Amino acid sequence: MPVPKVFDAIIVGAGPGGYVCAIRCAQLGLKTAVIEREHLGGICLNWGCIPTKALLRTSEVFQTMKRAGDYGLSAEKVDFNLQDVIKRSRAIAAQLNQGVGHLLRKNKVEVRMATAEIAGADRVFVKNGKNDVEELAASAIVIATGARARELPELQSDGKVVWTYKHALDPKRMPKKLLVIGSGAIGIEFASFYNALGAETTVVEVLERILPAEDPEISEFARKSFSRHGMKIFANSRVRVIERSQASVAAEITQKGSKSIRDVFDTVIVAVGIDGNVEGMGLERIGVELDRGHILVDGSCRTSAQGIFAIGDVAGPPWLAHKASHEGVMVAEILAGGSPHQVTSDKIAGCTYCHPQIASVGLTEENAVRAGREIRVGRFPFVGNGKAIALGEPDGLVKTIFDSETGELLGAHMIGAEVTELIQGFVVARQLETTESDLIHSVFPHPTLSEMMHESVLDAYGRTIHF
Repeated sequence: MPVPKVFDAIIVGAGPGGYVCAIRCAQLGLKTAVIEREHLGGICLNWGCIPTKALLRTSEVFQTMKRAGDYGLSAEKVDFNLQDVIKRSRAIAAQLNQGVGHLLRKNKVEVRMATAEIAGADRVFVKNGKNDVEELAASAIVIATGARARELPELQSDGKVVWTYKHALDPKRMPKKLLVIGSGAIGIEFASFYNALGAETTVVEVLERILPAEDPEISEFARKSFSRHGMKIFANSRVRVIERSQASVAAEITQKGSKSIRDVFDTVIVAVGIDGNVEGMGLERIGVELDRGHILVDGSCRTSAQGIFAIGDVAGPPWLAHKASHEGVMVAEILAGGSPHQVTSDKIAGCTYCHPQIASVGLTEENAVRAGREIRVGRFPFVGNGKAIALGEPDGLVKTIFDSETGELLGAHMIGAEVTELIQGFVVARQLETTESDLIHSVFPHPTLSEMMHESVLDAYGRTIHF
């Protein structure tokens, strides 16, 4: 038996958690290998975050062109070519995939495009496409295998009528009548994209409101905005398949307290959550504890098995690429002997790139009250901001929540143009334990959308100027 090649760290999975962890390990002087079975950059870069944003940007430009008259412009016969739209999205993903490969090579990380079986706390068997098996050894193993879309038993995907996110990112046709089951970030982003391109779109959510992770006020604002743009929204509802054929799905939508509605759809996108990629690695055999398809970890991403860590989506919520990357850096620094700060979810922003965009960090008003906090709440609408009006984007709201006694910024919630960029200001504020006084005395540039952040803080303390 050949002697195993020895590393300081082996990373299983090269998504936004894995490849970042590998690079940081290498920067810290650790001999590092990364094993990836499919794509460098993982689902996020190849089939998630990046290509969906490319599609959503196209739909945003398309909708802006359709209202060119609002800007004193003329644009006749505005149309789109779906295959060209998809081609652009896939090209962007391919470009960034190559970029990850370059970064790994630059940092002298050894890459194995293969599957991995973890044989123990310090052993990994790597099998490539030719079934060649190589044994690697390391003092630490980091599992960063990500997750996949959860499917419904009665609506298994076929790529023709029932789609997962992968089918929705590379469609062979444009949906005419679309049903989206699930209203989290993935479901709402696809609903927003296809609705903007003209699909008759229906969204069904089993919980009492769409975007259930968001502040209820933001969720309701979003519901009204989506409805104005032609979406049919059914919250607190369930879908029952009546008949499925090669070309359509006949479904019954039952909303609590209302009559059932029957309709026929040529496309169904299922976006009801994700399951961690935990199979086939031998995790149970080596003592890695699982819970409902995800790996259990402590605050430092250590699993129940000595020397084995897990980061990113496979280690549970929040299922966000930037959370995975930050965990990857934290683990790398632990392996190099450091004592980094733990990653805490209440300081991680969540972003949804629909139209209008949605972004948030920290506690919702509802959760702050439930936690027993005495709070002050500030709000400022986009319609009161000069830059938003000049952009032709007056539809939105900024909401901030403070502890009445200490002035601590407990949470910030936004809906409107470019809020996914603005939210980082409040993320930094929470990381620095900023109070209302710090924010009130900060000078925000004019004219910018960021002025609404300031005004929202002022409103919480009865001092707003422009509304």
